[in-house]
Amino acid sequence: MPDTMPEATTVVQIDGKEIILVGTAHISQESVETVRQVIETQAPDTVCVELDSQRYQSLRDPNRWHSLNLIQVLKKGQGPFLLANLVLASFQKRMGLHTGVKPGAELAEAASLAEEKGIAVRLVDREIRTTLLRAWRKTGLWKKMQLVSTLLASVFEDQKLDEEELARLRQTDTLSAMLDEMSTLLPSVKTILVDERDLYMAHHIRQAPGDKVVAVVGAAHLPGIVRQLHQEDDPSRIAEISTIPEKSGFSKIVPWLIPAIVFALFVAGFFFGDREKIAGAAVAWVLANGILASLGTILALGHPLTIVSAFIAAPITSLNPTIGAGFVTGLVQAFIVPPSVKDMENVGDDLATVKGWWKNRMTRVLLVFLFSSLGSALGTVVAFGWLKNLL
Repeated sequence: MPDTMPEATTVVQIDGKEIILVGTAHISQESVETVRQVIETQAPDTVCVELDSQRYQSLRDPNRWHSLNLIQVLKKGQGPFLLANLVLASFQKRMGLHTGVKPGAELAEAASLAEEKGIAVRLVDREIRTTLLRAWRKTGLWKKMQLVSTLLASVFEDQKLDEEELARLRQTDTLSAMLDEMSTLLPSVKTILVDERDLYMAHHIRQAPGDKVVAVVGAAHLPGIVRQLHQEDDPSRIAEISTIPEKSGFSKIVPWLIPAIVFALFVAGFFFGDREKIAGAAVAWVLANGILASLGTILALGHPLTIVSAFIAAPITSLNPTIGAGFVTGLVQAFIVPPSVKDMENVGDDLATVKGWWKNRMTRVLLVFLFSSLGSALGTVVAFGWLKNLL
């Protein structure tokens, strides 16, 4: 290895191929310069980057939000996925403000420089949708609640970084570092979001064409990728971690259990309980769901008509597993207060502040979707307590 090779690099010789791994921080100017130096001095046959096609297009096209059809996103049931993406982007955006470097700048630099020099580029990270859905579907209900609360907390946390913390962030992949800190609480999530991706990226780096390959990855992934490169490649395992698991039988049944139990309680109350309480219980169901869903919409600063729609929709959607209160309120909010071109242009910057989430009309639609859904879910729990009095 040449003496000029930066310290952030690791060289692996495998199957007659030289793989130069560059560990970076996604918010570090030093990482950008390191990537540029390695590609220019090593002249590899292929440059691999820790990106999937969606993240690659996001870096290449900063104006991608202009063409986003938020209504179609909600209709396709992709609201939670978009929200999770924005939460993670928000975390890195705020970290980037402390270092003055756009998150992912070193990955964009690697791809751009490689194309400029006529070097093949390979996107070696797993699709983020697959990663997030694997994490969600392989996590139990209680852990899911902890995961959601942790991600939401990262949005509202106004983290102040001293010089020591900034120095540490420059030596690691901030997103993976955050996930690594969650590993004690949520080991299954860490396994899917970090360890599986290490395996996936190592496989595709190994398959990259040419005798010399430069791979630019987050520093937190470096040890895992090196370890996987030294182990025997297992295509069947790669195929397994590239798929989205089917919903468990229990998770498919749960949405139908709620209307079934409510119906059973009303029937039992009619035949065996005090029939005079049935009307009161029905009112209680409407009020618990409607009021708490409305409060969630108010918390998201939803339009008054959106608040009304939350009150009307929540008692009904709670009994219909095919549609949620957030779907209705999100669509109403998007129709009544549609995001402007300015909102689309500024969403990247607005993600960096808590105030920005509420000020931006696009992210406010997603907040309406989230908080009204949570309010309706809480309302269902409260209403069950009242319905039990039927028996």
